[in-house]
Amino acid sequence: MQDMKELAEMHWKHDLLGSIEVGIVVVDREYLVQVWNLFMENHSNIAPSTIRGTSLFAHFPEIDETWLRAKVEPVFSMKSPVFVIWEQRPFLFRFGANRPITSPSKFMYQNITIFPLASLSGQVEQVCIVVYDVTDQAVSKQAIEELNNELQRLSRIDGLTGIYNRRYWEEQFSREFKRNLRKPSQSSVIILDIDHFKKINDNYGHPAGDEVIRRLAKLLKDVTRETDICGRYGGEEFTILLPDTASPNVMILAQRIRETVEKLKIEYEQQTISFTVSLGIAQFSPVFEQHMQWLESADKALYQAKISGRNRVVIA
Repeated sequence: MQDMKELAEMHWKHDLLGSIEVGIVVVDREYLVQVWNLFMENHSNIAPSTIRGTSLFAHFPEIDETWLRAKVEPVFSMKSPVFVIWEQRPFLFRFGANRPITSPSKFMYQNITIFPLASLSGQVEQVCIVVYDVTDQAVSKQAIEELNNELQRLSRIDGLTGIYNRRYWEEQFSREFKRNLRKPSQSSVIILDIDHFKKINDNYGHPAGDEVIRRLAKLLKDVTRETDICGRYGGEEFTILLPDTASPNVMILAQRIRETVEKLKIEYEQQTISFTVSLGIAQFSPVFEQHMQWLESADKALYQAKISGRNRVVIA
């Protein structure tokens, strides 16, 4: 009778391990597999009879043995569980995704729990590794994060030109101003404006004016460094922040921009459009109490360029 009860208990435990939708792996101190449930069999294509009594690392060489031992040893010694979420490590076992056709993920994201299995004497000679398939949650969270990142990117970008908009540019300009207040450097700012832009709109139409603005924005991105920050400040006005760059060097860049624009020919609907720009430059000075005073200094230089005949560069 006792044997029948033990046999029945063994069967329901086996059925339980087979029916639950998580992976169950039991290993001893030598990392020899003692239990390998149906979930693990289905996703690894390794039968329990094949893996039982053999090294876990022999079947899964992709597992970082040093990392896993560092996680498991405290479970043996401290008799306390360890948790590893997919954001710390995407997976322990490289299994394919459950839904390879509909899921964008090529593998199964996993949360892992490792807890001690104590014997009747209280000694921990085995640990149980529980594998949770969290692919759907991981993919959903990543999709939301990607969407948020894209929305954040779009909130910084000017829709017409693809360069930074005024709000984001001013944020970066304010940060650079504060950085220079803490540690003065030779940072500079350029403000430039398309000369007689109204005439372009009047003569060629507003779509042509938009194309001129787009082409100028592309030119500015092409001639500036990755560390420089270009923005469309409004209408036909652009700003360039040049960290750690003194005004004499900025003058060289500004003249290059002016000369390149002067030679530029924009073909638009069988019409050739030429235009020029005026530029004002201001280098950071400790006398500026607010970041807008720095920009106003460049704007005054731009005004001088305008009243001096346009198509020129003036340093404040």
